[in-house]
Amino acid sequence: MRTITVLLAEDHHLVREALRALLDEHEGIEVVGQARNGNEAIELARTHKPDIVVMDISMPHLNGLEATERMQSLSRPPYVIILSQHSQRDYVVKALLAGARGYLLKDSIADELIEAIYAVFRGETFISEQLPRAEIEEHVRRGEGTTSPLDLLTPREREVLQLVAEGNTNRQIAMLLTISVKTVEKHRYNLMDKLNIRDVAGLVRFAIENNVISADGK
Repeated sequence: MRTITVLLAEDHHLVREALRALLDEHEGIEVVGQARNGNEAIELARTHKPDIVVMDISMPHLNGLEATERMQSLSRPPYVIILSQHSQRDYVVKALLAGARGYLLKDSIADELIEAIYAVFRGETFISEQLPRAEIEEHVRRGEGTTSPLDLLTPREREVLQLVAEGNTNRQIAMLLTISVKTVEKHRYNLMDKLNIRDVAGLVRFAIENNVISADGK
């Protein structure tokens, strides 16, 4: 089997380094890049064309689920393994429906990450042993979990939603997305109108409830 190339996407530097140290112990796996957020992950995946992206579900600017979904449109989409602390079925189903091929609980990384990488590289789906695989796969097969208020929003509106919920101003969002402040204001107005939300506090609550950011603001 040839060397498997891996991109790490995780916003905590120490966690990325720990993941890299774990993978560097295996001669058949090569880490080709490290990303701090979902946007960086997409750009590095486009540049390096890794076989696999190991992706944290909660990252600033663009979360792991959004990044996973957008990677499916790359000329050479990588296999994605989601890392998450969330064991709820809905999280797993949403990740797999977004295009992920693996879902790994963070407290299982030491025991399962290498196995997950090899399984996904073979074209298999890997789900942490602690999770109810048969039940999850049935929900994925039926496409359950696809109906969400987030489906009302365009990809750009979902991105603006996350940035607003993280506490960024319109000007900061414009700089991050390289668009004008007026364009940000338009996206912000449209998404609030679609969601029938009238203030930032409401957007933050919605973002947390719909897993756009975690409760700690990530």
